Parts: sequence; structure tokens; C-alpha cells
Amino acid sequence: MSAPKRVKRAISGWVVLNKPYDMTSTQAVGKVRWLFGAAKAGHAGTLDPLATGILPIALGEATKAVPYVQDGTKIYRFAIKWGSATATDDAEGAVIATSDVRPDQAALEAILPQFTGTFLQLPPIYSALKIDGERAYDLARAGEVVELAKREIRVDSIALVSHGSDQSVLEVSCGKGTYVRSLARDIAEQLGTRGHVSMLHRAAVGPFSDADAVTIDALEALLAEERDTFIRPVAEALDGVPELRLNPSQAASVRHGNAVLLTGAGAPVSMDDCWASFAGVVLATGFVQFGQFQPRRVFN
Repeated sequence: MSAPKRVKRAISGWVVLNKPYDMTSTQAVGKVRWLFGAAKAGHAGTLDPLATGILPIALGEATKAVPYVQDGTKIYRFAIKWGSATATDDAEGAVIATSDVRPDQAALEAILPQFTGTFLQLPPIYSALKIDGERAYDLARAGEVVELAKREIRVDSIALVSHGSDQSVLEVSCGKGTYVRSLARDIAEQLGTRGHVSMLHRAAVGPFSDADAVTIDALEALLAEERDTFIRPVAEALDGVPELRLNPSQAASVRHGNAVLLTGAGAPVSMDDCWASFAGVVLATGFVQFGQFQPRRVFN
């Protein structure tokens, strides 16, 4: 007799996972979804298998707020191993070039300001970017020549944490679409040497940071009902986005996807991006036009 099928739960919220080394983001989502028995799950920003750190996992209705987290600022701590470039720009790839040059601390710190602000970056060929519908890393692994266009990125700050002749550790705060592997490659080349990422840890994504994170091992050690204490509210993803608190009749209309007229002193006439709530619960994300809240995504 086969075991009874596990019933999937319609739960919603965020699990802020500290993804372990050598696990894909998809595998991590699958594991967390199974541990919580969630009917639906996704993640807010891929982490390479060899990277560790913050992988915000959206359960249920939280998946509708994923873009807000993906667009948030990210903080990475990473190590550049000096003297060798690899095909993947990290420790996974084969060495494709070497150099005997080892930069000193002063030289490294002197060029870091060149890697702040808004500038163009060439992504690694082993990336999830698509070329004519195919992933760049699939084409690269098949031995095809991969040509990617430079993309505009934003780096808010980059600082040296520790320096050694073999490798240096840095911390960067950056916007969506920044490839740390490319940063490491370009910093090394700017210093007249070669380098690749030998360690990568994401310390923050949007409103979520290491302080919020839980490991898979820790979740596995808990009883099912204890795990639920690690589910954070859907609304945490909307930190920094203006909130509109609705009354019961307005909330009922928005739940059906209808626009509502905002009333009361200080009600906005126009707003590009905001979210509506009732009793602290997310109802919808949307915008305000001519004094009406117009829902884009309704949360059930």
C-alpha cells in the first residue's frame, strides 16, 4: 500500500534562506517548498551554485512581490584569487590565462573608485542571459562562441575587507543585474593581472539580510509547526514602497481588482508605484491616477 500523498498547503510569505555552497537556486527552492509543504514557491534572484547567502524564497502569494525584491539593492562579500582567469570567472571553470603580477593593497584601493557609480559591464559568458532564446551558459558549454553586449549597472560602493598576495576580500553594494564575477575579472585586468572569484556570499537582497536568514539544516531540525515561525509576512518585500491603508468597503473593491477613489486628508492624487493594505495585509500593488488607486497585481 502506497504512502498517503502529502497535502500541499496554501501558505504565503517569505523564507529568507542562507543558501548553502554547491546547491542551485532551483534545488534550494524545491527543498524549502517540500519542507513547508507549500503549494507554490519561487525565488527572488538566482545565486550561483558555488555562492552562499541570501536567497529570498517566496511562498504562495509572495511570488507576486518577487520583482520588488529583485529590484532591491544587493550586498556581496567576495574574494578575488589573483594570478589566474577562468572560463567561468569563478573557481568552477578551467584556467584560461595566468599572470605573475600580484597587486599591492595601495594599488587595489586606488582603483576601486573607478568601479563605483553607473557604468557598462560585460557579463560572463557563463551566465543565464539569453541569446536568441538560448541561455548563454548552455551555448558556452556546447563550445559555441558567445558574444554578449555590455549592460549598464549601478555600483553604490565597493570596499576592501582584507588583502593578501594570494587573494583579497571585498564587499560591494550594487543594483540589479550586476555580475560580481565580472567585477572581479575587470578589477584584476585593470591592475595588470588576472583574477577570478574564489568565494562569493550574498549578505543582503532588498529588505532581507544575513540577520534574517535561516539554513536548510536548521529548518530540517525543526518540527513542521516550528518551521512556520520562519515565514515572514508578504508585505516585508514592499519595504520602502508607499502604503495606502484602505477602509473595509475600499478593500472589498480592490480584492475584486477594481479601482477605488481615495478619500481623506492627504490622499494622494498621483503615485507611480504603491501598495494597498487592509488590517496590515497586502491587498494589491498598483498606482494612483486622478485620485484613484488602480491595482496591478491583486493578492488573494
